[in-house]
Amino acid sequence: MSTNVVGRFAPSPSGYMHMGNLLAMLLAWLDCRSLGGQMLFRMEDLDPARSKPVYMQALAEDLRWLGLDWDCGWPEPAYAQSNRSTLYEDAFRLLQNRDLVYPCWCSRAERLAAASAPHPGETEFDSGCRCAHLSAKERLCLEASGRKPAWKLRCPDREITVEDGHYGTIVQNPARDVGDFIIRRADGVFAYQLAVSVDDMLMGVSRVVRGRDLLSSAPRQKWLIETLGGKPPVYCHAPLLTEGSGKLSKRLGSLSTEVLRKETTPEALTGKLAFLCGLSETEAAVSPRDLIAGFSWEMIKKADIEIAPEAR
Repeated sequence: MSTNVVGRFAPSPSGYMHMGNLLAMLLAWLDCRSLGGQMLFRMEDLDPARSKPVYMQALAEDLRWLGLDWDCGWPEPAYAQSNRSTLYEDAFRLLQNRDLVYPCWCSRAERLAAASAPHPGETEFDSGCRCAHLSAKERLCLEASGRKPAWKLRCPDREITVEDGHYGTIVQNPARDVGDFIIRRADGVFAYQLAVSVDDMLMGVSRVVRGRDLLSSAPRQKWLIETLGGKPPVYCHAPLLTEGSGKLSKRLGSLSTEVLRKETTPEALTGKLAFLCGLSETEAAVSPRDLIAGFSWEMIKKADIEIAPEAR
């Protein structure tokens, strides 16, 4: 690419987008375009059970409908995570050779319990996963049982600092704050944290804009990218659109793009999103391109944004 600024769309094709997804996509596009950067479109279709071709096509159509373009990416095969397993395998082997990964035979319930508190006798900085402390003999016994393990990454016991472009300084000690985390599932599918880090690194992504619910992932991904020999992007997290029970979900049919595209225009929806997040003082219809010149993260709200009943 001819520019040092590279942004990205990276949706998961597990359902139709909703207003919250569109807000994140709009802000990612405005952030990149306001800096004269290039935009790429990556399809994060890691999970074969949840990723559907119909949703992939719908995601692309929704972005175009709203007026958000990209310079490279999907449907080119190299921009779909399902086609990038070899690259994730290379990164996995590199981490494995550095003794940074270990097999984990815990059940899902046990992993959730381990994430909440260490087991007795372990240090307070431990991830709480008993599999990190298995002897060679114990591992052989588990392997002989035929049960497939997941693979976890050993987190560093040190502070990782991220200067978020919207929320400021974020400090996290991964070993203490989040614990070791899975980078490859028992069924062989590579997990989100590894795949997104490898992709952002190899694709030269320099700006990552996404919802605030992923803010805690930024220090881990920064460390992982640096460990793999890459340069981490600048992270800018955005407030979430919420409704009464919390974060918007793709299950909220009334706020899905499938419904919105029948009930409103791209300009009207862009105007509403710009008003909700603080970019505009009114809900006047506007195109995304008209918002580029005035875009600034200083204008964007930090608190999550409750959708009013009439907008549902």
